[in-house]
Amino acid sequence: MADDLLKDFNPFDIFDAEAARLDRYFSGLDDAGWRRPSRCEGWSVRDVLAHLAGEEMYNHACLDGTVQDLMGRLADEGIGGYNDFNEWCVRARRDLPVEDVLTEWRTKNGETRARMRELGSHAMLDTMAGPYPVGQQAFHYDSEYATHADDVGAPVAGDEADGRALWRVAVGRFVLAEQDAKVQVEQTAEQIFAAVDGVTATLSYPEFVEATVGRLPASHDLDPRIASALRCLA
Repeated sequence: MADDLLKDFNPFDIFDAEAARLDRYFSGLDDAGWRRPSRCEGWSVRDVLAHLAGEEMYNHACLDGTVQDLMGRLADEGIGGYNDFNEWCVRARRDLPVEDVLTEWRTKNGETRARMRELGSHAMLDTMAGPYPVGQQAFHYDSEYATHADDVGAPVAGDEADGRALWRVAVGRFVLAEQDAKVQVEQTAEQIFAAVDGVTATLSYPEFVEATVGRLPASHDLDPRIASALRCLA
């Protein structure tokens, strides 16, 4: 079962670790560091922080059971979809002191992580897609935070890399199964085999993770059909 892919990992510990990684990195930036482009097209490092701070509005609505109320308020403002919401969150914070945005994110995300851990993995959370287990939602957040940490260049210690790759592979495989993606994925001790429509590829763990979050470089030789089928977390 798909759930078995995640059984060896604690989503709340991972969430704490990835939030701490981002916090350490953001806390050490100077003006030039904040202005540097991220891997998110059109966004600076500062914009990534603004996105993370802004989406806590949604995270707290999930915890409060008020997602539909939030969606209604956003629609009244002409914000009609996920991408619109993300860009609105960034625009709304571009004129604020970056220290204020960092404090906002640090405080609100800390509340999100504490509340989710207190609820526990098997409690149900209100989301745009309907009720969803807290633990599984935390794994989605884990992936997003790890992806954005990589987007801005937050360091990963050598002794973290292998374990981080393992949980990210597991989350990617879980979400592909959850979405009933039309791609065959098999994991060996060191690689991922993927196949779709008779086309096959063998990927390293990092390549597979980058494919699931839509971050493979344009120069990568992965067949576009496989790349599209594997993209499930971005």
